Amino acid sequence: MTANLLDFDLEGLAAFCEQLGEKRFRAVQLFRWIHQRGESDFERVSELAKSLREKLKSAARVEAPRVLERHDSADGTIKWLFDVGGGNAVESVYIPEDDRATLCISSQAGCAVGCRFCSTGHQGFSRNLTTGEIVAQLWYAEHTLRRELGTQDRVISNVVMMGMGEPLQNYGALVPALRTMLDDHGYGLSRRRLTVSTSGVVPMIDRLRADCPVALAVSLHAPSDELREKLVPLNRKHPIGELLDACMRYLEAAPRDFITFEYCMLDGVNDTAEHARELVALVRARGIPCKFNLIPFNPFPASGLVRSPQQRVQAFAKILLDAGIVTTVRKTRGDDIDAACGQLAGDVRDRTRVDERIARQRTVMLKPVRGHVGDGKSV
Repeated sequence: MTANLLDFDLEGLAAFCEQLGEKRFRAVQLFRWIHQRGESDFERVSELAKSLREKLKSAARVEAPRVLERHDSADGTIKWLFDVGGGNAVESVYIPEDDRATLCISSQAGCAVGCRFCSTGHQGFSRNLTTGEIVAQLWYAEHTLRRELGTQDRVISNVVMMGMGEPLQNYGALVPALRTMLDDHGYGLSRRRLTVSTSGVVPMIDRLRADCPVALAVSLHAPSDELREKLVPLNRKHPIGELLDACMRYLEAAPRDFITFEYCMLDGVNDTAEHARELVALVRARGIPCKFNLIPFNPFPASGLVRSPQQRVQAFAKILLDAGIVTTVRKTRGDDIDAACGQLAGDVRDRTRVDERIARQRTVMLKPVRGHVGDGKSV
């Protein structure tokens, strides 16, 4: 079995090259060709000696999962559905804006956390993705978009680990993928522009702080343990107080001086003025520097939940803002292609339907990209 070089960060690729009898600088050259140029054909890596190219052809490959489907939204958002084998499919979403272009990446096939408002959780958990399957989503999207836009400049300025799955429950594959994205010989993303979102896996927040601190977003969604346990089952294991303590520790090494709290607005569940005041009291008591991102709920049939009215969302935001807490209301993007927050898994809600679609759609042709990509700033 040949090694997929997308599975290796630079240190891993250097070790692989050493096994082939090659020096480290060869790994740097190869890493640049793969990630900066999007090359998968070793014969075209002209910097490498022919003898090394021959070794690579027999021992390695650069391979992304097959694209089953691509959907282009009227607002420029693009969603790709990738076949990761065994009847499993994962999704990535590209979101272009005037001042940045963000790629939302999946870390697992399905999700085991089971948040009540997330359609991915209702799909169930199948398996962790490999490092190569995580990195391949960026590798494929970046170089596909460069070709379609006719540019050699970087297209994707920001990456958020907010797709399918809980990233910190796939820690061993996540960290090498983050290092590849950060590496100047790879994608050269800054730590501020690379965000890991978690539902609150406290021990792994501490490990990430030590191993590879990037921007952190925490799915909070409630001001009390009683309510959060109903929405985010993981809260039973890691309650809010324990989670906020981990956030304070994380700030010691974080590239930003605040934590982003994600808060999905659910009609009559967590969206009252009293809930907002409780949130203010919660973060003030801890003295935690933070920003709130209020997310309109994207309904799906199994949830039994409804999106909060816009007027109530604005009133909720005003209470936070009046308390001096930076607060934004997330724009809904890609709604028409089920690419909005909480919708990943789209039509892939019934696992038996996944198997049927993968068998049926293996030769789907890609549509041309629409829209323009701007330079980026942090999400």
